[in-house]
Amino acid sequence: MPSAAERARTLVENNSSAVMTIPGLVTGPADDMAPLRRSVGPTGDVFLLFPDESPVVRVVLAADGEEVEAVLEITDVAPVAVPHRIRGRAWVAGWLTAVPGGAPQAGTTLVRLETGEISLDDLWGAALVEPDEFADAAADPLACCETELLQHLAAAHGPDVGLLCGLVGRSGLPCGDADPSAVAAVPLALDRFGLRVRFTGEDGVFDARFDFPEPVEDRDGLRRSMLVLFEAARDS
Repeated sequence: MPSAAERARTLVENNSSAVMTIPGLVTGPADDMAPLRRSVGPTGDVFLLFPDESPVVRVVLAADGEEVEAVLEITDVAPVAVPHRIRGRAWVAGWLTAVPGGAPQAGTTLVRLETGEISLDDLWGAALVEPDEFADAAADPLACCETELLQHLAAAHGPDVGLLCGLVGRSGLPCGDADPSAVAAVPLALDRFGLRVRFTGEDGVFDARFDFPEPVEDRDGLRRSMLVLFEAARDS
């Protein structure tokens, strides 16, 4: 399974939405506090690009080089239609400073968030991540295309995903004994270690995790692992 540090890096670097919070700062719409871009440097600092008119930029520039306490909140929403779509949140607390000359275009300012504390609450559970662990971790290699892959699985391979129900049990009742038409199955999350599916049936909503035979690093490896998984489901 992915480590907490890897999961945090994946959330920070990829498709999840992000909002900056600065203690004591009263702001308007959340979009004013959302970075245009973000990336993680080699030492684990988070670099964020904001419009010049953002309250974040005004506060950082007014600090005149002094560090500004801030928290970057990341919210991960499933890219497919499922009950309870928020898959997780991460919080990166630290100190903001401006990066002189770092903005790639006019009208923007690049700021650096020196990471002090990282916390995570996602499909795997809650965890704290040390800054050095965060710096050493790598984002999941499938994260950049997870949205596309999950939407493709849901749209083109719905029946195959539904068959995975036969590989799991819940409350002592094999999912495979249920009427397939009464159990909806939607691919919820995908990483190099496996696929998570959200099932909805008469007993309510529950998730099941399906591990790949070995971690995958690209689309070809994923395609092979998915074929193995679907074949196992057909044979169950």
